[in-house]
Amino acid sequence: MADQTQPWAERTVEVPPQAGVGVPPQRDGFRRGVAPVGQPRTPRTEPFPVVEHEPTGTGWPDEPAPRRPLSWHLAQLRRGGEWSTGAGLFAFVCWGIWALSGQGDLTGPLLVLVLSLLVAVGLFALSRLVGRVVLERQMRRVRRSAWGAHLATAIFLTGLGVAWLQQTEWVVSAWNWISSN
Repeated sequence: MADQTQPWAERTVEVPPQAGVGVPPQRDGFRRGVAPVGQPRTPRTEPFPVVEHEPTGTGWPDEPAPRRPLSWHLAQLRRGGEWSTGAGLFAFVCWGIWALSGQGDLTGPLLVLVLSLLVAVGLFALSRLVGRVVLERQMRRVRRSAWGAHLATAIFLTGLGVAWLQQTEWVVSAWNWISSN
């Protein structure tokens, strides 16, 4: 039980209803009523003129698209990134097998890796540019992800990794041995 010395812990005293105070007495205890409805008021202002609108689904015709924050654009670039990440990891492992099987200096293979990754980044940028021109400018659609550009980059990186494996002698001989049995 609460401490009775606190003022908030006091119990409320119930008061019995008193006649003549509060709600006036009624015959049945319930009375059907009708709300008074007045005449409609005349508007104080003139209505705006109606503007014709062509339903294009993208807002008003010839209206510029709203400017979106940088975080929205970065989140859009991340969508579909698992394709590029997975293919990049595959290409890196294949490059490592190819570079280590050469048994020489890694300067040349490292330069090949860096240039190949720069080509992959350029392919991604080119895919985004083509998507912007075709989808956003010509078709007037909003791109919600970079899925297509990531997929094109992933196909390139996977092909690159397979090409590096095809240049490794022991991988090719192992593949021929497996496929002949």
